[in-house]
Amino acid sequence: MDFNQIVSRMIRAARLEVDLYEEVEADTEATSQAIAAVVIAALASGIGSALGSLFLRRGVAGFFGGLILSPIMAVIGYFIWAFLTYFIGVNLFGGTADYGEMLRTIGFAYTPNVLRVASFIPCVGWLVALAGSVWALVAGVVAVRQALDFDTGKAILTCIIGWIIALILSMVVSATLGLGAAGLSALLR
Repeated sequence: MDFNQIVSRMIRAARLEVDLYEEVEADTEATSQAIAAVVIAALASGIGSALGSLFLRRGVAGFFGGLILSPIMAVIGYFIWAFLTYFIGVNLFGGTADYGEMLRTIGFAYTPNVLRVASFIPCVGWLVALAGSVWALVAGVVAVRQALDFDTGKAILTCIIGWIIALILSMVVSATLGLGAAGLSALLR
């Protein structure tokens, strides 16, 4: 796997270059690169979350929770959102793609989430993280539009519906993990 090519593609994805999304859609060898792009963005998010835990004095558990759980949830969220956009786009809006094409395009669309590394900065970190998330959502619309070969309106609807469902699922998973962690913490006292 060529790290320079991954970074180059991530930069092009962040620039919302339509040609990049067409390129990775067709390149079946780019699936591992797309997953690497998600992992890079997830690790940046995890670092920001972990550093934020230090500033907010959440202790070692908060630090390692942010460093480990945040990236894991981001990668799981990626696979869920890619599946949801694929399923919704193909079945509701008549798009033409396979799951691998969605994995590749959505994976590179995650790139702007690297800005979440700055989330620990007091007062403005949350704004930078929010900007990265919104940017990634816009990149997701471009990715979905190119992968499913339909218009921007259908891509926006596909992303919004998929994003809402993914958000609900992640809240359920987070609540389940949170309750499990709270119970474990209580048992260890």
